Amino acid sequence: MQPVDDGARSGAAGDPSRARPPLEVRRLGRLSYAAAHALQEELLAARIEGRIPDQLLLLEHEPVITLGRGGEPGPAEVGGVPVLSVERGGDATYHGPGQLVVYPILMLEEERRDLHRYLRDLEEVVIGVLAGLGVAGSRKPGLTGVWVGERKICSLGVAVRRWVAWHGFALNVHTDLAAFHAFRPCGLDPRVMTRVSDHAPVPAEDPLLEAAAERHFRRVFGR
Repeated sequence: MQPVDDGARSGAAGDPSRARPPLEVRRLGRLSYAAAHALQEELLAARIEGRIPDQLLLLEHEPVITLGRGGEPGPAEVGGVPVLSVERGGDATYHGPGQLVVYPILMLEEERRDLHRYLRDLEEVVIGVLAGLGVAGSRKPGLTGVWVGERKICSLGVAVRRWVAWHGFALNVHTDLAAFHAFRPCGLDPRVMTRVSDHAPVPAEDPLLEAAAERHFRRVFGR
């Protein structure tokens, strides 16, 4: 998936020695996409106005297919799963139980006001999570997301409004991959999708890898 910029220009590099901005982490459990999207919009407005610090939402969704701005309009549901058009960049992807969804509501600092860099930074978070499990995550030139070998394990899609980023990434942890076979995820053959549990044991104490995702997000973004 690709970024969507609601109207901003890249800024100059900032001072890396300055104090780290605060980050509020919310572990939300399983939410419908509609509920999570409404919360994102609320937090986005509050962050733009400076009423709250940056946010990191960690959750999983009820089954849904989301269609970004790069996708062609289609049916209202596929295989009994609702299809929703959203603001992020990119094509169609699936969200459902067993998948870690991470939505940063993040004011991009001057030195990070490059959407392609932001996507690479999010990919680096996922690569770090996988490395902690002994799994080698990688990027593919010209494609957005994280791969293990020739299989895609994580999809990304973001939007930006007044340099506050929202939406984020979805990491397949122990997701039912059959859900991807009803459509072409991100325009790809659905057989390309994989999940963490096919490559390494998922820690019982962190079954959705939320703690690992928070740790690597803080590392990559200096929080």
